[in-house]
Amino acid sequence: MAAIAAVLAIGGLAAQPHVAAAAGKKVVIVVGPAGSSTADYIYNAKKLAYQARSYGATVYEVYSPHATWARVKSIAQGANVFIYLGHGNGSPSPYGPFNKYTRDGLGLNSCDGCTSHTYYGEYYVDQYLNFAPDSVVILNRLCYASGNSEWGTGYPTKSVAIQRVDNYGAGFLRTGARAVFAEGIHSVSFVLYGLFKTNRTMTQIFWSDPYHVIGYNFGFGSVRTPGMKAIVDPEAPSHYYKSLIGDIGMTAYTWRT
Repeated sequence: MAAIAAVLAIGGLAAQPHVAAAAGKKVVIVVGPAGSSTADYIYNAKKLAYQARSYGATVYEVYSPHATWARVKSIAQGANVFIYLGHGNGSPSPYGPFNKYTRDGLGLNSCDGCTSHTYYGEYYVDQYLNFAPDSVVILNRLCYASGNSEWGTGYPTKSVAIQRVDNYGAGFLRTGARAVFAEGIHSVSFVLYGLFKTNRTMTQIFWSDPYHVIGYNFGFGSVRTPGMKAIVDPEAPSHYYKSLIGDIGMTAYTWRT
């Protein structure tokens, strides 16, 4: 039934009604320090920035080693789209109980010019980031955010993956955001295209990912953010690299207007 529902969600993607303009939307792209992966993350972030600008967006880029909390907090206010690439620190994890100051947020430069990172968790996201109403958050290449574990540490159970998706979305869904996409491996350019160039729902945008699988997917209702729903599309059993949580029926038209 889950697979059938996913196929139905994809249906109608080809035929799109008139798409309202989205010029001037604020897109903020942040790359935190991620060791040897930092340069690759910045390369991919710049491609996303170019794509967003081609749609008429006003794009702000904050990249390691200058992605400090003070700079990100200042620039991110009022963002219509907030994209983060970097380290993820979620919950549940092997590192003890949940800590709202370090889990389910952003891994940023400890100081301007540093390559070390400091985690600013759910507390900081919730208390200090104020995105535009109906904004969208995109978490790219993170551990934990889509339910996955850190590389080389094995695969989580379905129950653990659900908790991770729910927890990572919770703080961001209190910033003004209505949807949080998490993609652990591949590009998130399809999300930008869906937001700027279609009238699809968040669910339809999620399934427009060219790397979607369908077959192991499932949905659940959020415990942390009552009323919100989530979709997870594992690439294989226990391989949790794609998720969406929030108002999954919101349309790109609503986001643009």
